[in-house]
Amino acid sequence: MKAYLLSIAAGLLVGVVYSLLGVRSPAPPMIALAGLLGILLGEQIIPLASRFVTKENVAQFVMTECRDHVLGRLPGDDTGKHDA
Repeated sequence: MKAYLLSIAAGLLVGVVYSLLGVRSPAPPMIALAGLLGILLGEQIIPLASRFVTKENVAQFVMTECRDHVLGRLPGDDTGKHDA
């Protein structure tokens, strides 16, 4: 239930931002996709920065966890770590 409430809250926030920018909702497809890409990439900023600070292997993070989160399960990925 908490995830649904957070999702609604995030949607409300995005709706307010759309209103301030003068973009109608539903947004034109290109604007909506650009926004979703920004959200996906923005979610990776904190984990990426923390790896820079702790001097962990940033390239490994980008090629595994970050890639998996941003792109989802790619065709041919039979690792089985993405089970629902």
